[in-house]
Amino acid sequence: MSTTAIFGSYVLTREEGAQKVLRDHWVLIEGSRIAAITPDRPTADEVFDRPGRFVLPGLLNLHNHIFSEAIARTLTEDGNGRRNNKSIVYTVLLPLSKRGAEILSDEERRAVGRMGMLQLLKGGATTVMEPSRNTIPELFDAAEEMGLRFYGAPYLFSTGDAKAGADGVVRYAGDDGEADMATWNALYQRWHGQADGRIRLAMSPHATDTCGPDLLRAAAARARELDVPITIHMAQSQGEVATIAARYDGRTPAEYLDWLGVLGDDLLAAHCHASTDADLKLMAARGAAVLNCPRVFARAGVTAAFGRFAAHGVRTVVGTDGYNMDLLGELNAASIISKIASGQAEAASAPVLIEAVTATAASLIKRPDLGALVPGATADLTVVDMTHPHLQPLFDPRRALIALANRANIDQVMVDGRLLIHEGRYLHGDEAAIMAAGTAAIEKIWALPEAQAAFAG
Repeated sequence: MSTTAIFGSYVLTREEGAQKVLRDHWVLIEGSRIAAITPDRPTADEVFDRPGRFVLPGLLNLHNHIFSEAIARTLTEDGNGRRNNKSIVYTVLLPLSKRGAEILSDEERRAVGRMGMLQLLKGGATTVMEPSRNTIPELFDAAEEMGLRFYGAPYLFSTGDAKAGADGVVRYAGDDGEADMATWNALYQRWHGQADGRIRLAMSPHATDTCGPDLLRAAAARARELDVPITIHMAQSQGEVATIAARYDGRTPAEYLDWLGVLGDDLLAAHCHASTDADLKLMAARGAAVLNCPRVFARAGVTAAFGRFAAHGVRTVVGTDGYNMDLLGELNAASIISKIASGQAEAASAPVLIEAVTATAASLIKRPDLGALVPGATADLTVVDMTHPHLQPLFDPRRALIALANRANIDQVMVDGRLLIHEGRYLHGDEAAIMAAGTAAIEKIWALPEAQAAFAG
């Protein structure tokens, strides 16, 4: 069994259930497990003795969109593509991801997956939950190949062809629920538990306005039968809130899911910024969690404050959604936006935000072996180089990580005891080739007439 020893000037471990930062300790990994955390230099096959590193549990990003993020990159900034609708979901993301998946070959779709996972790894994420169209199964192949811990979440739709017209009104078409459930089941049989358990599935009915009652009940029942997480987009726009109210006797999206029996402690609801305070109290009572992705909304002038959800007692974690897949940047935004929204400098503190993407996120997916550096835990690690000028002098590494660090400071990433990133570079592939292939595939989508129309103006 191979062994690895990593020195940390700072090591984030746990004591009596709380974070504790140790100074000048070693993390010893044996195979895929953490064997010890010790002040004494251990004997190991491979030794990394470099002062100034902050060794953390592998960071978990429970809401990300590789394919649609790449399609939208640099084209939906400054309000571009929104037209009369206040969301790009139904003008850009859903229509173009659907069309893009159709025109690309399986190898081109895989190339986009590799490029996205390279970004995630270089940004420090070890685990990602990836909701995406079920016509992009190559994301599973890319995750297996690249080494990331991957929770694939293929969408289920009652209406898979929702689009916003020129008037900004979203029109819903199609009836895809039964076929999508069959596809999800096939992907579960093919992928769940592959790569020594590194590849798993989550149940992902797309959103409250694109999934009807029958599909949502069936999806929740199937997920609970298999004990897999359920994730959904909820209250991500005022348009969605109005749609649900019109359809279901004035209910909010949270009330709609509660009425169906879906709002439970296994539900991971993305965004929720259009939720009322009463909705958040209901979510807290049911044990549901919020996947907070503040930057994707901030760029549209919308506040999605981590601190607001947490203040209502809702379990809240941080994901990147379709915005740059930079988890450290997202944590920084979660901190700043929460402070501005509440007027409180203490809101969304560094320890709380680090907990959100380590121990709290691990608990939401029922993985007590992740999210903490303790002996016996799975060896997923994120190592940050704190020697850069913008991080020195350094008094508190946790505050520095959230307030000052960025993805360029990611030094090493390890998943299952296997080192994937070292000195900021991916060890198991040609980064330039990965990016070139992924970019070429996305540019084929950008060349489509419907893409040109979506991005015009």
